[in-house]
Amino acid sequence: MMLEFLNPPFMQRALIAAVLVGITAPAIGIYLVQRRQALMGDGIGHVAMTGVGLGFLLSTNPVWMATLVAVAGSVVMELIRWYGRTRGDIALAMLFYGGMAGGVMLINLSDTGSNANLTSYLFGSLSTVSEEDVTAIVVLAAFVVLVTVGLRRQLFAVSQDEEFARVTGLPVRVLNLLVAVTAAVTVTVAMRVVGLLLVSALMVVPVAAAQQISKSFKVTFVLAVVIGTAVTLAGTVTSYYQDVPPGATIVLLAIAAFVLLTALATPLARRRAKERGSEADRCTLEVPAARPASDDVRV
Repeated sequence: MMLEFLNPPFMQRALIAAVLVGITAPAIGIYLVQRRQALMGDGIGHVAMTGVGLGFLLSTNPVWMATLVAVAGSVVMELIRWYGRTRGDIALAMLFYGGMAGGVMLINLSDTGSNANLTSYLFGSLSTVSEEDVTAIVVLAAFVVLVTVGLRRQLFAVSQDEEFARVTGLPVRVLNLLVAVTAAVTVTVAMRVVGLLLVSALMVVPVAAAQQISKSFKVTFVLAVVIGTAVTLAGTVTSYYQDVPPGATIVLLAIAAFVLLTALATPLARRRAKERGSEADRCTLEVPAARPASDDVRV
């Protein structure tokens, strides 16, 4: 049967998580791309590892614990961006690497953690998505969608030009913090399917692919979400049939979509440029010649 992958309960849970990841990652990723913070998700993923380790050490749900730690880390990152000057990049580096090292150490100190658990959170795993994980992912994804869609005008304004947004009266710092927190939540939503090390790619690549064929923010947003959902579903199903890592499969499919749309968009862009050039030439020919300046006019 073609739809036999829908029968196993673990695949049903994995597909639900995949759809939510495909929606939420590009939804917040488009604002990170606009802000030139494409790698922010990667840094948050490193920090979230400490939360995963704490979850195993304290025998609590790693998704919720990773969310708390990732949110705290994203706030620290934003504060460093505000106040950090010459040593801001060093502080961020220590935060990222310390988060990853702390997660590895805590998982190994716990009684229930193992290297297999670590790998599933780093690169994603279909069979380990539990019902409790699905519940957490649904709640967190609802928050991400509410923020990215409900506040899209304000977030777009801040992402485009902070100074202009501040002049218009928008609470720029609050909105910046909200973007950072939403990105942290998205990382923890995606880590069970894509993995902490690859989630940043799913935030950025579908957006970059959508930008190849769209210049409108609204259309780019919708296309990025469609591409993200398509590649996460396709990657999850492929992982089931071919027994390959879901995170790597999803990211490679997203990159393939980017390459395909770029190949389609390049000749179209050239044709439009040629048409604009022809129209400009026609307009130049139609403009009457200017009268020569009088000899007694001094420049």
